[in-house]
Amino acid sequence: MNNRRDFLKATGALALSSLLKPSALWADTLAKKPIGLQLYSVRDAMREDPQGTLQMVSSIGYRSLETANYADGKVYGMDPVFFKKYISDLGMRLRSAHLGGPRTYDPAKKEEALDWWKKAADDHKLMGAKYLIKPSMPIPTTLKELDIWCNYYNEVGEIAQKTGLKFGFHNHAREFEKIEGKVMMDYMIENTDPKLVCFELDVYWSQKGGQDPVAYINKYGKRFPVLHIKDEEEIGASGTMDFKSIFEAAYKNGMKEYFVEVERYNFEPVISVQKSYEFLNKASYVR
Repeated sequence: MNNRRDFLKATGALALSSLLKPSALWADTLAKKPIGLQLYSVRDAMREDPQGTLQMVSSIGYRSLETANYADGKVYGMDPVFFKKYISDLGMRLRSAHLGGPRTYDPAKKEEALDWWKKAADDHKLMGAKYLIKPSMPIPTTLKELDIWCNYYNEVGEIAQKTGLKFGFHNHAREFEKIEGKVMMDYMIENTDPKLVCFELDVYWSQKGGQDPVAYINKYGKRFPVLHIKDEEEIGASGTMDFKSIFEAAYKNGMKEYFVEVERYNFEPVISVQKSYEFLNKASYVR
């Protein structure tokens, strides 16, 4: 498809569904695994036709969602109550959300930043979410700067906790670099309150950052209740990710949710997302 935007607008989710193998259209009656999807995986389609794309995601068989869009109290342009009902009618539920929040943090404007998170927590509580995840942050140059962020995350975590949610942070490869001799990710884990802050380990970026995800999960145990399951393209594409050992370690340490995320593609995004689902659905070690 050379012009996906015109295609989506003209034909909607039913035409998108025709791209899938016929068996995928009945996946919800065949699969029992709670395989989740980070909607950033279909980011262009979600921007152009969010409701039709959600129908397509449901038809593949995904049942848990993690969002990557929140602005002005709406998710993908939808009111929180409407969004919850819409995905519920499709047999899906929102479990987690990526929320950038204020891009930088100025302690002098702390109340303004925390007010943003209070509103976000309230809105995502309405949608049934369990986790609020900050997907990235500026990389500090000193541990003193990093301490400011750790304290900030504790305060955001307290807001989330009061709303019945859990706040967490998602890594990329750069969080495994050292600041003043300390691995940034280690320092964050060790200097945030485990009762208030969790971490969503992106297993692909962990490996890219030089950290074996299995060893890292075992090292920090229950600090990783949520995982991003990712590969170079669709899940299983590279053959370099030991997903069996990753899932075994994650289950042993109390993983609650996991989400497929596809950032690069060998195929149309919808096909890569489908192939990722099928890979995990067939894997005996995924439950």
